[in-house]
Amino acid sequence: MTDAPGYELPFLLFGGFRTLIDRLHAELARRGHPDVRPSYGFAMQAIGVRGATASEIGRRLGVSKQAAGKTVERLEALGYAERADDPDDARRKIVRLTAHGVDALTKSAEIFDDLRRDWARTVGAERMTALETDLRAVVGPAAYRLDAAGWFSS
Repeated sequence: MTDAPGYELPFLLFGGFRTLIDRLHAELARRGHPDVRPSYGFAMQAIGVRGATASEIGRRLGVSKQAAGKTVERLEALGYAERADDPDDARRKIVRLTAHGVDALTKSAEIFDDLRRDWARTVGAERMTALETDLRAVVGPAAYRLDAAGWFSS
């Protein structure tokens, strides 16, 4: 093992992330979702299958309610999300994914599976499993945080 400088690790991890995300979006465009951007994917994950208010989306993404609202407006304009009355509180609106939004997330999951298989072919299935196991051990539950946009901007 070589003693690589410490600063390489975050660049390699980010480079891996960026490679996966860029390939995902290129394939999503080919599969009928040319308008999806990385931030929209995070926002659709934050909306989730049950829907969420703009405030909840903002908290999940680590951005202001106003920033979340702008992203939701864009998702609505593109047909990925819609606002509906909250059945529990008439004063609130719930953002829900449309069938088009669910389709984008479903295709994203399929594409991520394909990309993982590509990586496994490159490095070997055992090394891929070991890489994921090691990253889970190091990262822990923070691996599934959606607040990348808020983290980068703060």
